[in-house]
Amino acid sequence: MPVVFRQSGYRFFFYSNEGDPREPMHIHVLKDGCTAKFWLEPVSLAQSARLDARALRELEQIVQDRADDIGRAWREHFG
Repeated sequence: MPVVFRQSGYRFFFYSNEGDPREPMHIHVLKDGCTAKFWLEPVSLAQSARLDARALRELEQIVQDRADDIGRAWREHFG
């Protein structure tokens, strides 16, 4: 599972086996057993577990701010 970056204690990553057919571009987020998944085009929450609304807003902003970096990493990893 390639880690794209870490920020605010969260790990932002992809799963190498994203299914067949592969889902649209997205990023997974993990910290202390709390998880989220964000679609990138457009940036929106796909799912979450154990994260409050404030944390989700913060994460969505981070994903928005780093969307170009995430997209580049996605294309490099998945081709």
